[in-house]
Amino acid sequence: MTDVRNTRPEVVEDTESFRDSISTVDAQGRRIWIYPKQPQGRYYTARKWTTAVFVALFLVMPFIKIDGEQFLLLNVIERKFVLFGMVFSPQDFHLFVLVMLTFFVFIILFTVVYGRLFCGWVCPQTVFMEMIFRRIEYWIEGDAGEQRRLDKAPWTAEKIRKKGLKHALFFGIAVLTSNYFLAYIIGMDEVLRIISEPLSKHWVGFLGVLTFSGVFYFVFARLREQVCTTICPYGRLQGVLLVKDTIVVAYDYVRGEPRAKMRKNRESSFKRSVVQSVQGSANNVEMVRTTGDCIDCHLCVAVCPTAIDIRNGTQLECINCTACIDACDQVMDKIGRPRGLIRYDSMTGIESGRRRIFTPRVLAYTAVLLTLVSLDVVLLAERGLVEAIILRSPGQTYQERSGSRITNLYTFTFISKANRDLPVELRLVSPPGDIQVVGQKTITLPKGKTQKGAFFVEVEKSQLKGRKTPVVIEIWSEGKKIDRVKTAFMGPEE
Repeated sequence: MTDVRNTRPEVVEDTESFRDSISTVDAQGRRIWIYPKQPQGRYYTARKWTTAVFVALFLVMPFIKIDGEQFLLLNVIERKFVLFGMVFSPQDFHLFVLVMLTFFVFIILFTVVYGRLFCGWVCPQTVFMEMIFRRIEYWIEGDAGEQRRLDKAPWTAEKIRKKGLKHALFFGIAVLTSNYFLAYIIGMDEVLRIISEPLSKHWVGFLGVLTFSGVFYFVFARLREQVCTTICPYGRLQGVLLVKDTIVVAYDYVRGEPRAKMRKNRESSFKRSVVQSVQGSANNVEMVRTTGDCIDCHLCVAVCPTAIDIRNGTQLECINCTACIDACDQVMDKIGRPRGLIRYDSMTGIESGRRRIFTPRVLAYTAVLLTLVSLDVVLLAERGLVEAIILRSPGQTYQERSGSRITNLYTFTFISKANRDLPVELRLVSPPGDIQVVGQKTITLPKGKTQKGAFFVEVEKSQLKGRKTPVVIEIWSEGKKIDRVKTAFMGPEE
């Protein structure tokens, strides 16, 4: 019988202590400034082209209009939202909720399959930081080593010139970007009008843009990678979404371990083993390598914008920017080894040598996503140009006209969702009768506006069904029915 008192728990060595802290903060909690080496390679070139497309779209979209409406507008102030030229008002809140739900399901699905691919390639923080601001820094101050020496050097005319030029360009880009972001909120036409008018007319807007410019400048001049490693909620979310089948930037530890520095005599990294030939008549000498392909050069760490070691495995700070892939591929080319020691792959793919993307979880997410997208398309297709609210005028009873005709007073509120002015006509469907609009012969609804008014419905007494009779009114415009409203008509009791 085993003596329980003499048994001791097995001590498990902690091999992931690097996860206890981030590499940009020291033990005392002070910031460690990062000087990433400028990457070069096929992925970096592809990211340059992606950035060019991203920036071009960002700069051009505020000028694109469809039927007079800006292609994309998120006017929170006036509660007006335009997507692909379609105007959305607060009355379309149900559509907004559904679109947001679809968006979140897409994020979950995309992250489960491809990890933080969005972060490394099209996230505005990464695009502006790594492909614009960081490249300006390389151009003015040089590569990582030159930047480090410049920061440690005393203040000279040369240092003042370089630092001054860099920060002037940084703030100039921040101001330009702030105005463009403002164009997505209030519209480019309004931004151009404000710019062309005297500053005294727009002090509040000027101070708002200046404040946002300062925040934008601070983010990319000082905060930098801290946005990705400590602030961005998506970075926290990925920790619970990634699975072993997720495609991420990963180090092939099966091929790369154990690591060893590259020696001058490459034969020292091999051992000689005697292998019996198939015929058994002679012995052949075969060279077998004793170390992995990783030569522990640390270039993958040197180019990382968040200063992590990708060889430790998938980490919260990794934004999948592929800088380490380019650096490692260049080293593999130099030592005559195959590329791909660091590559896009999954943990399952590295361990088993095969990739498995369409797992049951991914298929389930895809089914939910397709259902939501289909529902979005149907609701958008059925979305009318005008939303009508028709109510009986409060506090008013019916009126008897000459003969046997009864009238009720109604109020209407028309909310335009069209990109042009619309002529609106009210038609009484049932019961048979007439409609008389108060104060105007025709109703013209301005684009994107709300119009209110009143009208009388006049019905023969013989058409009424007791004290309350259902009434159906249709709203027509340019020969097309755009809405249908049901209400009640009050009459005398029989």
